[in-house]
Amino acid sequence: MINKIAPSIQDALSGIADGATVLIGGFGTAGIPNELIDGLIEQGARDLTVVNNNAGNGDSGLAALLKAGRVRKIICSFPRQADSYVFDELYRSGQIALELVPQGNLAERLRAAGAGVGAFFTPTGFGTQLALNGDGTAKETRRIQGRDYVLEYPIHGDVALVKAEVGDRWGNLTYRKAARNFGPVMATAAKRTIATVHDIAELGQLDPESIVTPGIYVSKIVKIQPVATRAGGFKQAA
Repeated sequence: MINKIAPSIQDALSGIADGATVLIGGFGTAGIPNELIDGLIEQGARDLTVVNNNAGNGDSGLAALLKAGRVRKIICSFPRQADSYVFDELYRSGQIALELVPQGNLAERLRAAGAGVGAFFTPTGFGTQLALNGDGTAKETRRIQGRDYVLEYPIHGDVALVKAEVGDRWGNLTYRKAARNFGPVMATAAKRTIATVHDIAELGQLDPESIVTPGIYVSKIVKIQPVATRAGGFKQAA
């Protein structure tokens, strides 16, 4: 019987190795799988390459993973914001490497990994420093129908950590509003996908037309509790 429900976050994260490439869903704080990130810190994997739209906010979530010294390199499109001081300090002191990727290219490189596309040409970044490799050499370019393009390669992950809203024991997932963002495409681009959910549905209860990430892309799901508000009630996390 297929049952992808993990008894704990620790169980779901077991086996993530040092040096792994970890795709982490989220757009700023929307859809960031904080519980899985905290679990990854506890799990202890080091020398990680992390892929996320941002580079952490404040001291929690992704920023906490960076602060713990577990990340060797981050691939993202928007590393700096008002509260990205953890990343800023690490980057300025040479303790973390950055690969800056335009947001559309980031999404397409992940999608290409999931779709089995070997590489693709894009006009975004042509003629800028973003058209250079990490060693300073130029990326391959081509003129197609009078327009210049840069060759980009897929981003494959060893594991993807995503935040969903509802799942079932087969691993089928639905998302909540803006929390959907990079989660679905990252789930297709990784060898393993681990998702947190607020609710677990009975098999067959989810409308097939509403399922965003089919269970074939998901390895483990873990149920988490809604976020407590200061007033003592509960709210759904974005």
